[in-house]
Amino acid sequence: MSLFENNGDETVEFEKTDTKGWDAITAAFEKIYPDQKDPKHYGVLIPWELGGDDPLTGISIYETGEYYHFVTYGLSEIFEKETDDPEISGYGMEFTLKLKKDCISPSDEEGELRCICGILQKIARLTFEHGECFYANEYLYTGQTTGIDLHQQSSLTGFITVADTDIPSIGTPNGRVDFVEFIGCTDRELLALREKQIKVPELYERLGSDLTDYNRASVL
Repeated sequence: MSLFENNGDETVEFEKTDTKGWDAITAAFEKIYPDQKDPKHYGVLIPWELGGDDPLTGISIYETGEYYHFVTYGLSEIFEKETDDPEISGYGMEFTLKLKKDCISPSDEEGELRCICGILQKIARLTFEHGECFYANEYLYTGQTTGIDLHQQSSLTGFITVADTDIPSIGTPNGRVDFVEFIGCTDRELLALREKQIKVPELYERLGSDLTDYNRASVL
């Protein structure tokens, strides 16, 4: 199975009384999208702590006319405080991604959204299983040559990361949370990063956008 294949998560309701961490993330996004109080949301059937396969409790998707804005819930402490560091919430991060709308077929919309959710779950699993945290100005290259899109036809095969351009770091009752935005990149771009021919900030500048666009060509 490809690292970035969709895993078909479903929505599930959780009975939690302490949701201050979750609510802080939602409040940050509602400042940017005040008219979207009920965004599309995908949750897991079986929580990670009960033996489920997916570590993220949920993923919400906000919309603009140009793109879908994904945000994860679960890398930070979205419910009660459990870690010892009062300054950092959980792993101190949540993932975001902005998928350009016109690069996907309307008939594939649901499948493409689920595909991105599956990708974010798999990346989060690297953190939960191996302690690998992700920060801005890094890249994720697995050697995958098929596209990260639903039909695996795009030239985008991996990612770079930046600080989300719309959502700054926030303070929550459980500590600070940074929003790490993933941007789809081509195999050529990722290989150039691996071979140290270019650095992430320079590549990001050449891209000229933080949107993941399945139809774009390599900038290198």
